[in-house]
Amino acid sequence: MFVIRHADTRRTETPGATMTTLASPTLGNADTPVWQVEMQPGQAGPVHVIDTQQTWTVVDGRASFEVDGAETVVEAGETIVIPGTAQRRVSTPDGPGLTAIVIGARAARASLPDGTDRGTPPWMA
Repeated sequence: MFVIRHADTRRTETPGATMTTLASPTLGNADTPVWQVEMQPGQAGPVHVIDTQQTWTVVDGRASFEVDGAETVVEAGETIVIPGTAQRRVSTPDGPGLTAIVIGARAARASLPDGTDRGTPPWMA
């Protein structure tokens, strides 16, 4: 059994969001990475692909999810399941921003739309 204290979580800041690793293979020896995403109003992540499924539960605010060209807004209390290999972009074009809890696969890899491999995101490692 592993207990991960708040002081032991890992924060990764990017231009599009802040990810806080809550559990991962290198934090608590978790098979399934779990992280929190925080986005301020007007932020947007890059268009990218993750090779495995991700599940996002919005706990506060709302965000626009563009998945394989289809756009949908997900609000607090709602969950979106994004298939592996789907091209995606998450943004908060208006409104209160976003706080979400996300789970993904242990060895997931990110890539750009042109196929450039970006490896496993640090918040999932």
